[in-house]
Amino acid sequence: MFKSLNHILSKLEQQPQWEELRQFQRMVTCWQQVVGAKVAKQTRPYSISREILYVATSSSVWAQELKFKRRSILKKLNAELTLQLVDIRFSTAQWEKNQETDEVFKSQSPSLQEHPSHVVETVSLSTVALKESHPVYQQWVELMQMRSQQLPLCPNCQCPTPKGELQRWGICCLCAAKNWQH
Repeated sequence: MFKSLNHILSKLEQQPQWEELRQFQRMVTCWQQVVGAKVAKQTRPYSISREILYVATSSSVWAQELKFKRRSILKKLNAELTLQLVDIRFSTAQWEKNQETDEVFKSQSPSLQEHPSHVVETVSLSTVALKESHPVYQQWVELMQMRSQQLPLCPNCQCPTPKGELQRWGICCLCAAKNWQH
C-alpha cells in the first residue's frame, strides 16, 4: 500500500515535464554558444512547454529580429538537445528589469514624465534585496507595495493612484475608464 519515497520520486522523474526540465537546463547551458554573446546578453530563455522554447528579450526590437532568425537558432539548438524543439517564441513579457533598464527609465523624455499616470520612481530595483530564491511575482508584489506606499488613494476604489490622475480626473484611470463605459 505505501510506496517508498525513492519509488515515488522515480515515477515522478519519468513524467514528460521532468524531461522538459532537464532539456531546459541543458539548453540554458548552451544558449550563449548557440546565439552568441551579444544576443545572449539581450535574451533569457525561461521555459520549454510542449516542445516550444520561450525566450524573454530586452526589447521588442530584439524579439522581432530574433523571430526572423528563429529557424536557424532552432536548428542549432536541436543539434545540442535530445528533445527536438518545434518552435521558439520571443517576447519582452518575462524580461526582468535590471540596473541598465533602470537607467533608461530615469532618462525618459519630459513628455513621458509629465503624463498623469507617471509615478516618480522612489525605490529603484537596485535598492530592493531581490533574492533568486523568491519567485519573480513575489519580487514584483514587494516592489509595487513599496512604490505605492507614497501614493494618494483613489476616492472611488481606495487604490494607490498617481497624483496626476487624481488632478486630471479626480479618480484613478481604471475608475475613470469604467465611468466612460457607462
